[in-house]
Amino acid sequence: MFEIEALDVSHWITRYIYPFARISGLLMVMPLIGTRMVSQRIRLLLAVAITFIVVPILPPIPHVEAISLASFIIVLQQLLIGIVMGFVIELLMQVFVIAGQLIAMQTGLGIATTVDPSQGASVVVISQWFLFMVSLVFLALNGHLVAIEILVDSFRTLPIGFESFSVNQFSSIVLWSGWMLAAAVVISLPAMAALLIVNLAFGVMTRAAPQLNIFALGFPVTMIVGLLIMWLNIDEMARSFPRYMDTLFEFLKKLVVM
Repeated sequence: MFEIEALDVSHWITRYIYPFARISGLLMVMPLIGTRMVSQRIRLLLAVAITFIVVPILPPIPHVEAISLASFIIVLQQLLIGIVMGFVIELLMQVFVIAGQLIAMQTGLGIATTVDPSQGASVVVISQWFLFMVSLVFLALNGHLVAIEILVDSFRTLPIGFESFSVNQFSSIVLWSGWMLAAAVVISLPAMAALLIVNLAFGVMTRAAPQLNIFALGFPVTMIVGLLIMWLNIDEMARSFPRYMDTLFEFLKKLVVM
């Protein structure tokens, strides 16, 4: 008869719990899968399925009792690693959301808001439109699969143990947030520049013809010009997304090996 010791059972449990914490942390935050449109039960089942698939190929896991303070700290660290990785990927989507908000403020469409079902908050219609577009492109380019692949590789470059992200890694994430704002400005720059020219033209018209009702004329013109510029620039936005996504995943790969 085979005897099963308590230590072996504890190691078998932690062998699955630790990877599950990191995987579930990523799925809770990453785009599309981590939104409210995907139920928690589906995310849980997906995390369990990925865990059972990747555990056989993972490097050795430290022998720690399942019910102990050290084990609890490891679970929190793995959960933090997954959440940070998902947060970095989510920043890519927020680039286009911020770009839509910048354009909406210039066109006067900032008052047109809708409820985002994925976040449960009111967002600008243009931002929601951009978010739907880049979400479809993200799926078409298998971005979700690449994210899971990088997550699995992170178990080799950032093994399970008492190691977590360093100060330099968190600093690089802050710098990445700055890159997000810069990219949003670059995406919205054509529309903002065109609308600036329109506003300057209206300023000249106001000086030349003070009796002209510039407010009644300016609002619909800026709205039409803004929509026209977005229509002309939408292809370039869609083509720029793969470049930003490549930059994102390169940064994510460097993040887990620092």
